Parts: sequence; C-alpha cells; structure tokens
Amino acid sequence: MTGSGAGLLLHTETGTGLLMQTGSGAGLLLHTETGTGLLMQTGIGAGLLLQLGLGALAVVTALLAAPSLRSRAGGILCTLIAVTGFVTGLAAMLGSTGGLLIPLALPMDPLLLAPDRLGGLFMLIVSGVGILVSLYSMSSTSGPDASRTAWVAMPVFLVGMQLVPAATDSVSFLLAWEVMTLGSTVLLLADHASRASVASAGIWYSAMSQLSFFFILAGFAVLAAASGGTSFTSLQAIEPGGWAANVAFVLFLLGFGGKAELVPLHVWVPRVLPEAPSHVSAAMSGAMVKIGVYGGLLVCVRLLPDGPAWWGIAIMLVGGASALYGILQASVSSDLKVLLAYSTTENMGLVFLGLGASMLLRGYDAQAAADAALVAALLLAVSHAAFKSTLFLGAGAIIHATGERNLDRLGGLGARMPVTAAAFGIASLGAAAIPITSGFVAEWMLLQSLIHGGRLDGAVVSVAASVAMPLAVAVIALTAGLALLTFVKAYGIAFLARPRSTAAADAREVPALMRISLALGALAVLALGLLPGPIAALVATTVSSDPTAAVRSVGLGGVSLPGIGAVLDPIMLVVLSALVAIPVIVAIIISARRHPHRIVDLPWGGGGSRARPRMQYTATSYAEPLVRVFDDVLKPSRDVQVTHVAESRYLVERVRVEQSVSDVIETRLYRPVLNLFQRYGVVVRHVANGSIHRYLSYSFVALLIVLIVVSL
Repeated sequence: MTGSGAGLLLHTETGTGLLMQTGSGAGLLLHTETGTGLLMQTGIGAGLLLQLGLGALAVVTALLAAPSLRSRAGGILCTLIAVTGFVTGLAAMLGSTGGLLIPLALPMDPLLLAPDRLGGLFMLIVSGVGILVSLYSMSSTSGPDASRTAWVAMPVFLVGMQLVPAATDSVSFLLAWEVMTLGSTVLLLADHASRASVASAGIWYSAMSQLSFFFILAGFAVLAAASGGTSFTSLQAIEPGGWAANVAFVLFLLGFGGKAELVPLHVWVPRVLPEAPSHVSAAMSGAMVKIGVYGGLLVCVRLLPDGPAWWGIAIMLVGGASALYGILQASVSSDLKVLLAYSTTENMGLVFLGLGASMLLRGYDAQAAADAALVAALLLAVSHAAFKSTLFLGAGAIIHATGERNLDRLGGLGARMPVTAAAFGIASLGAAAIPITSGFVAEWMLLQSLIHGGRLDGAVVSVAASVAMPLAVAVIALTAGLALLTFVKAYGIAFLARPRSTAAADAREVPALMRISLALGALAVLALGLLPGPIAALVATTVSSDPTAAVRSVGLGGVSLPGIGAVLDPIMLVVLSALVAIPVIVAIIISARRHPHRIVDLPWGGGGSRARPRMQYTATSYAEPLVRVFDDVLKPSRDVQVTHVAESRYLVERVRVEQSVSDVIETRLYRPVLNLFQRYGVVVRHVANGSIHRYLSYSFVALLIVLIVVSL
C-alpha cells in the first residue's frame, strides 16, 4: 500500500501477523488467534511504551546491581522514567494524540492508555515530582531504604502513578491504581524490621488504600452496569442526575477522597508520611495524592459533568472541613513531618473546595466564575506538588544531618545548612501563600472566583451560592492565617535562633544531589509564582472549551480573569516590594557600619550573651495559645508534674509539663469501631473450637441455606 495509509501485512500459518502503518497514523499492531494484541501509535504511545521499558529495566537493575551501585543506577533510571513521563505528559497537554491499545479476548472493551489534556497535566505533575525525588534518593538512601526490594518498588511506584492519568477505561485505571498502591506500600515498609511504628503505619495504609480501592471499584461497577461498557466513553453516556450517577458519585467521593487525604478518611496520613523514607514521603504527598485529585476531576469534569447542585455543596463541605482540620492539626504539631502531612490535608481540602465551587457555580450558569474556580483548583494542585515535595525533601535533609524531626530539639540550622534553609524557606512561603510564590497565585484566583461567584451581572445567582461562597471565603482566610503561623513556626524554630540539641549544633550541609533537588524545587515554586499567566493559560486548556475566556496571560507574566474582571501582575509586586525593601536594607547596612557589633561579657542575665536555648520559644510553646483557643476541637491532653523541695508545699524544685494532641477523628470515630470489631473477633473465635462435629454441623446448615436460596 502507498500513501498515508501505507503499511505492511505479514501472515503466517499460525494466524499471527504484523501490521505497520506509516504516516500520520503510524503504529504497530500485533494480533494473534486469541484476540490479544498491542497497538502503538507514535508520539504519546512511544512515550508510554518507553516508560514501561525503562520501568522493567530499572526493576532488573535493582535485582542484579551490586549494593554499592544500586542507589546510583536505580536513581538514574528512575530519573529517566520521570523525564520520559514529563515529556509525554507535556505532549498530551499540548494536544498530541496517540496511545497504547491492548485488545482482550473477553466480553469487555479493550484496554487503552491514551492521556487527554487533563491526564497529561497530571502526568506532568507526577513526573516533575518524580525527577526531584529520584535525584534526591541517589544520595539520601542507605540501609533498608537502599535495599533491593526498595529499588524494585520505586520504578513500579513511579510508573503506576504515570499510568493512572493515561487510562481511558475503568479496567486499566484500576490496574494502574493497584500498581501504584503496591509500589508505595513496599516503599513504606522498607524499614519495618527495625521500627515497629513502620509496621503499624503499613497496616493503616494498606487498610485505607484497599478501602479506597473498594469504593472506586464499586463506583465504576455501578456506572458500567448502567452503561453496558467499561470505557470512559461508554460511562459518559450516564445521565448525571440519575440514581446510578448519584450512587457512583458518593462512592467515588469516598474512594478518591481517601487517597487525597480528605477528612475523615485522612487517618493514615499522620502515621504513614512521617514513617516513610523522606523521598517516599515527598513522592506520596507531592504526587500520589494528586492522583486522588485527578480521580475527582475525572468524575466531575469528564465522566459526569453537569451534576446536580448538591454534588458541589457536598464537595465544598468535605473540602472546607479538611482544610480547617488539617491546618489546625499542623499548627500545633511539633513533629516536622507530621506537620507537613497534616498541611497536605489542608491543601487538598482547598483543591476540592475549588472543584466543588466550580460545580455549584456552573449549575447556575456562572460560567466565568466556575472556570476560574476550576483553574484555581488545578493551579493549587500544581503549586502544592512544587512546594510540598520541596518541604518533605527539606525535612529529609534535616533528618539526614541531625537525626531529629522534633522541632523542639532543632534550631540554628540556617547558618549550618544554608542551601537547605533557603529552599525550605522559599517552599514555606509558597505553603503560606505569600506573594510571588505559586501558593499565593492559586489562592488569589480561588478567592476571586468565590468573591464574584455569588453574583452574575450584579444579580444574586442563587441562595445556595450566595451563602456558600462567603463561607468558603472565610474558610480560606482562616486557613491562610493558620498556615502562615504554622510555617513561621516550622522555619523559625528549625533554622533560626540557637541550637537546642547537640545534633543540631553539629549539623552539616547535605550532599550535592540532595541540594540540587532542593534548589530545583524552590526554583519551581518561584517560577510558578512569577509567571502565573502563561502557566494558568496552559492549565485552562485542559478543562475549558474556551480557555481564553477563562484565563489570559497579560504583561510579562501576569494573569487576567476576563470573565470577572480581575488582574494580577507578580512582576509589579516584585518591583513594589523592592522599592520598599531597598531603602530599609540600605539603612540597616549604614547603621551596622556606624555601630559595629561588640562582644561584652555583661554582669547581668538580661543581655543576649547570657541567652540560652531553653530561654527561647519552642514549637510547643509557640503553639500553646492556639491550643487554648481551639481546645474544644483539638482535645489536648496535659500532664503536669511538680517536684517540691524536701517535702515542702511551697518551695518548688522542678515543674515538668507534657502536652500531646491526638487526632480527634481517629480517637472518636475509628477507635470505637476497631474496638467493636476486636471484641466481635474474640467472640467469634470461640466458634472455631476444633470440634469436628461442630464443623460438620456448620457445613450442613450452609448446605441447607444454599438449597433454600436456589429453590427460591
């Protein structure tokens, strides 16, 4: 054959063949008598196939490489996997087509991996985090974290996360989801033999992951039964307001909400992320939870768009509660990784708050505000991937240098670890939504959509929107204030003042590859904040039929929301900040030169020369006023021990105060249920007492029940 459809067909007696088309539809089709095969279209399909090949090579390398070479070889291959995924996702995001088609000899639609623009965006997010994590892990892993098992699981985890957004049918989606979960579980359990807390975290993570998978599987099953197919194209035929769509929506919200750390399915987060190796924590928080966000967008934007108003309200309620609860727990935590874990719950709550607001506004024809809210939710997901992965890698650098993650025992790291301090500080600014960072741009856009969303052309859109939007604005304002307090505490206690332990005083900067990863993450946070216009315009193409009507790029990198009349120019913010800051800096320099620092041994204890680490604020004391304000929500437990002098009632030798804040949802909701199941298990255990007569009776009763059911 010639022309655009030119190709070659080979046929053998066994019935196998090879068809290779050339031109715009170039690809490869393998076909057998069983009906199985593989269709690869060039471009996207080649990228997906290369990822699978690199993943297989990384697994083999991890199994065969010598221990001294395993981390370096595994890190290089995982970096290549992530780079390939980044390029493939960017190509899909820009509109390239193609994919991998796997026909099955089963009564179901073939498996197809072909990411659309939205899937390409999340492939890009996951792969960007994967690049940082892979570079970092080459120097950070040691002991169990660098074992053969851990390096086999790492490429499996990365490839699984990249394949989920590429799936176009429910079966391949679920298969990729399980591959992702399996890889992350093995990575979490790398150090289970030496630390009991890791084994406990693994149990919680496995249980909650399978619970999420069950809800997602049930949601797809409901839609497949109603539509008669498993491909996403078939599922889109479901009526959004029907019973099947409503049931599936609830199941999907529970399933994807569990993976995205939404309350009350977040209980695995404060256990798992602190116990996982730091590069794994960064991958799980920065990338894996975004797969839960992608699932929510897949349902609400692709499969079941134009859902009823109560869907949007439900998502906003869950998102708002998650944002407030997560940042409250983060603000009072003294464990750095627990703080970052709860902060992720807050960030994902804001993402779902934006998604719910978009659904609610679109239902009342407030299209401009709805599009702005949806783009804001996507920008929040992108910015969170940048600053939270950097923060977790920074926490890993602190642990690598000091062996400590308790903020009360840190301090003074800014002078000893300057690169880590700078990267962690920039990421903290992003997490606190400070201007010229990615977090500020995303939250500004979300606030603009909510403020203007309650009205359309000066008239009230609906009672629901007019009530929900101001409440959502209040939630964002409160979370922004608490986030600022939280990261002032995290950065100030860890990097400033004086060391509070010998480990902090002896800290040294981490190896070069770890510093490079931190620097790249910090630059991403700044780039997303300084150039929001082009990035937001590109993101808008993934969810909007008319992206220029939703978001436009103005000036050097500013962003405009033409539908609601809002404009943000970060470059001008930088210029104005410089105009204010430069005179202050000049005055400080002149004053320092006129009055040089003098070291004087003061005879009294009020001077700086007599200040000791125990006289400074700790993370616990810094958060104490907040604990008292939100005492009814946090339910802290306090233990005060007073030691008197020689049995005296009036002279006190020592006062020891211990305070802990537990997860109220775990203690009030999960613990009673688990205790009930445990008591039930103890009772049921007596049924299996070893008596053969009792077992035969059970079999006879079961047979009778089956016969009765069959006869009916």
